[in-house]
Amino acid sequence: MKTILIIVPDGGMLFEAAGIADILMQANRLHPNPSGTPRYRITIATTQPHQVIHGQSGLNLLADHRLTELDPFEARDTIMITGRGTHLDERDAVASWVRMAAPHARRVASICGGAMLLAQAGLLDGRRATTHWRLLETMQATYPHVKVEGGPLYVQDGPMWTSGGVSSGFDLTLALVEEDYGFTLARDVAQDMVMYLRRPGGQLQFSRYKLDQAEHEGPVGELQNWILANLADDLSVENLAQRVAMSPRNFTRVFTREAGVSPARYVAEARLAAARDRLEQTTETLERIAQITGFGSSINLRRIFEKQLHLTPGEYRQRFHCRKLA
Repeated sequence: MKTILIIVPDGGMLFEAAGIADILMQANRLHPNPSGTPRYRITIATTQPHQVIHGQSGLNLLADHRLTELDPFEARDTIMITGRGTHLDERDAVASWVRMAAPHARRVASICGGAMLLAQAGLLDGRRATTHWRLLETMQATYPHVKVEGGPLYVQDGPMWTSGGVSSGFDLTLALVEEDYGFTLARDVAQDMVMYLRRPGGQLQFSRYKLDQAEHEGPVGELQNWILANLADDLSVENLAQRVAMSPRNFTRVFTREAGVSPARYVAEARLAAARDRLEQTTETLERIAQITGFGSSINLRRIFEKQLHLTPGEYRQRFHCRKLA
């Protein structure tokens, strides 16, 4: 029997912890041990001084224990953290507890922002890890010794497992079941719960770079807005620098400082975001979308989508198009 401790910080999405528990309990029901003992014994702990976990939806979850009641030096199979909480004191307390508990657990896993707490505890130093796509840059800047990966739904590096946003924790949990008891049990759980054992199109987060409006006023902010309105133009660094009357070198330095990314990356992300929007919300041909968004041809569009999203533009449209276009 494998003991699973799920730590649930306050103020998060409760379906993460509930879904993980349901997946593990389904494994118990579908393939019971001949001895009669369950394959998994699940304990849910709250970071609060009471046993009620408040979710951001307004729903509540009753925990088995308060984290402060649990001995961090007790042997456990797996410790999982679902989210990072809303208060600094809460985050510090969880990171401190997990830092002590990790050497006594076979593996430690995080869901969504929970990876930030593992990083704070120093457990991810020198390791590959991921988190919700909105936190990737923050995680890399705050914890430079972590090898942050932005694409996968989940990453395993030794005993440390980290996953991206919310439902990717279910993918990670199925992977844990497969590691523990083999492919057949993981497959049966996935099929019984009408889930993918491995999602089609590769395992990645469909992150989206924020490009709606420039955050800063002035020449760079105005240029960002102009770029978004003129994606089919020649948006080379030289042409953009000329537009704001700067040398290419100085322009790149100033743009990167104010926008947070290089001009080349901003243009690439803007074009990809615009192409995704059109695939989702229009019935335009791929060739037309490629021309409007600056990719030039459907061949180039397909190449970028396969490289960045592991899907063809057609597959992306099929999965994410507006329901009214169906």
